[in-house]
Amino acid sequence: MIPTSPDEALAELRAGNHRFVTGVPQHPNQDAGHRAAVADGQHPFAVIVGCSDSRLAAEIIFDRGLGDLFVVRTAGHTAGPEVLGSVEYAVTVLGTPLVVVLGHDSCGAVQAAREAVRTGSAPVGHLGAVVDAVSPSLLRADRQGVEDLDGIIDVHIAQTVETLLARSSVLAAKVAGGACAVVGMSYRLSGGEVRTVAQSPAALPAPAASADRALAG
Repeated sequence: MIPTSPDEALAELRAGNHRFVTGVPQHPNQDAGHRAAVADGQHPFAVIVGCSDSRLAAEIIFDRGLGDLFVVRTAGHTAGPEVLGSVEYAVTVLGTPLVVVLGHDSCGAVQAAREAVRTGSAPVGHLGAVVDAVSPSLLRADRQGVEDLDGIIDVHIAQTVETLLARSSVLAAKVAGGACAVVGMSYRLSGGEVRTVAQSPAALPAPAASADRALAG
């Protein structure tokens, strides 16, 4: 059954990540029969606005398959007009009930932006656009006294959640009406688990305690 509410969609992602971390993936919806079933239309239950890092393949870390996730990826999960338009398409046309901003530890885009700000050097080519998009998060982390890289990355994930809602009145209206939620998650490269960094609305259910213990182990 396809999740139809934000709560159901979030629970499905958490369950899939738990299977991935514990080494018992089901690889759902990856067979030839399902490929044919979704050929005429898609009904993804979550939008993943993720970093382009090659180790952050959403369908793998959430143990999902064809038609399940609507994935938009940029370096540092930056939220430019094309990203916003893609998210709005998913939540309005496809009726997707959940948007996840997916970052990860040791993010190269955040590291590059931090180095550029520290040295005052301008990145070559279009990399400057990535640095410009990440820079507000660096300033926010500095105001909050956050200095370690992974702490800054958490700030950037939360900042991206807020940016999506601030820049897209369409998405904000869906969240306010209860039809959609936006959650910021951070992926741990070595362990494979995701944890929640930010969410809107704040009343979304937390992960089950048993799942938390299993992922932490």
